[in-house]
Formats: sequence, C-alpha cells, structure tokens
Amino acid sequence: MRTIMAALKLPVWALALLLLVGFAGCRTMESPATSEPEQEKDIPTGWLSELIRELEHEDPANPPAKVYRYTYNGQEVYYLTSRCCDIPAKVYDTEGNLLCEPEGGITGQGDGRCADFIDARTNETLIWEDKREYK
Repeated sequence: MRTIMAALKLPVWALALLLLVGFAGCRTMESPATSEPEQEKDIPTGWLSELIRELEHEDPANPPAKVYRYTYNGQEVYYLTSRCCDIPAKVYDTEGNLLCEPEGGITGQGDGRCADFIDARTNETLIWEDKREYK
C-alpha cells in the first residue's frame, strides 16, 4: 500500500477518499425478487387502463372522475365515481364486468343491485384521478 501511495504521492486520506468515491457507485447484484419492488397492484392494466384512456379523451367532468379499488363482499372491485348530475357511479369486478351502479342516476340511488356498497366497502385505494381542470 505504501508503494502505491509513494508512487502516486498521495496522502492516506486522499487515497481513502478516492477508494470511497470509486466504490460508492458499485452495487451488488441482487436477484430480481429482491432488487425490484413487488409489482404494484395499483398499476392499471387491460380493461381498466382502457377505461381510464377513454375517460382521458372525454371532456373533464365536475366533480372529476376517479377510480378507486375496494374490497366489497370479499372480492376486489373497482369503483368509478359519478361525475355529474344523473351519471351513475359504477362498480366493476377485476375482469371489468359491471356489477352495479351504487349511486347516481335519475333517483340518485343507483340501480339497487348493491345498495350497501357505500357502507360495506373497505380497503380504499385511489387508482386514478382526472386532474385536468374543468372549464
């Protein structure tokens, strides 16, 4: 070590600093299972990303459209909020099948197929929100 330092004419602290900076950028190889975070369930794919694309091509609504994920009656569901007036909110299963319309519509009470949805839903996660300004 002294021969390297003597050849380079560097004090010990300078060599230590160079080594520290040099190794700071090195990372150990990790298996994909530990180096990457678990795939987020919040990332929309398939039918849900298509629904979101459709909403993004519509004019912004007031209140803005939002998609939430919930647990309802023991299953994972997706809830599209009502956006205005008589437009009903919609609840979809994970395959994109419409399960019910819990609120909205002409009566404001939805279609009656899941009247307990608002009170019974749990594990709320906001998946997407239209952040465009309503004009």
